[in-house]
Amino acid sequence: MATIGLDKLYYAKITEAENGDETYDVPKQLAKAISAELSVELAEAILYADDGASEIVKEFKSGTLSLGVDDIGAETASGLTGAVIDANKVLISSSEDGGDPVAVGFRAKKSNGKYRYFWLYRVKFGIPATNLETKGDSITFSTPTIEGTILRRNKADTEGRHPWKAEVTEGAAGVSQETISSWYEAVYEPNYTPVVP
Repeated sequence: MATIGLDKLYYAKITEAENGDETYDVPKQLAKAISAELSVELAEAILYADDGASEIVKEFKSGTLSLGVDDIGAETASGLTGAVIDANKVLISSSEDGGDPVAVGFRAKKSNGKYRYFWLYRVKFGIPATNLETKGDSITFSTPTIEGTILRRNKADTEGRHPWKAEVTEGAAGVSQETISSWYEAVYEPNYTPVVP
């Protein structure tokens, strides 16, 4: 089903253990969402045998997330890009900046009024792009865009896999209301416990 909206854009800082395993801080609102573009790059290998393709493997390699937002405040910009807020509360960006990866969550409204919820487990953002222009005869809004690279999570789940995205549709068969209502309380952790009918 088609989506007709986007909102509730959140991020959670990541703390890495010595072995690289991630733990997530409590999610905070990133900004008001205008747009989100998600593209995925796959690693692909084809084994040829008997004059044809015998085996094909496609695996997630990385992705790109481009977010259009209403505004990125100093605290959020610092958390996403590694820029520093000085003693006068001025955001200072330097060539040495390189923010730590964060988890990003959002939801997209579907035409039936329900939502599709997302968590991207590990996104490393670059510096926000700013597009400014002088005021003319009509009013034109200028809003920032921030782009990040989506990576798989270092921490393996209970199945030994390294997820990069969690996605659930409100109202789908078997989806509990608790999963939906707690989506922004913490970054979602996969649960492979078999459901008993």
